[in-house]
Amino acid sequence: MSISAEDVGPVAFLFLTFPGERADPAVIDTFREVVAQGVITILDLVFVSKGADGTLSQVEVDEDLDSIGLAALSLEAKALISDEDLEVVRESLEPGTSAVALVYEQTWARKLAAASRHAGGEVALHLHIPREVVEAAIAAAV
Repeated sequence: MSISAEDVGPVAFLFLTFPGERADPAVIDTFREVVAQGVITILDLVFVSKGADGTLSQVEVDEDLDSIGLAALSLEAKALISDEDLEVVRESLEPGTSAVALVYEQTWARKLAAASRHAGGEVALHLHIPREVVEAAIAAAV
């Protein structure tokens, strides 16, 4: 699917880790599900793993994703993950773990963002609220 920059909803960076050197199949199935439902559109993806001996390997979205369990995801990369982003991912990995770094559009908000722009406005602020903050707020309300 080809969209213009004018049509894009809010975009975010996500970094997920896994034990071992392959992506968890259940997580990949969930990615496919939320993409198929139109909740998100994956714009870029890089897989990084650190072997037990500390050796790093990296697979870009335009390389063979089957060897790391990501072949089920099909997407058109937009080169949105920077070297600086990947350096953070590489430095944070423990030996024997792997990570998927991805940039995704919150497709569910595409029409809302476009309507705001057409009305002369914009998506002025898009923040991630840390899970711990949400959990604390829910616990306090109980």
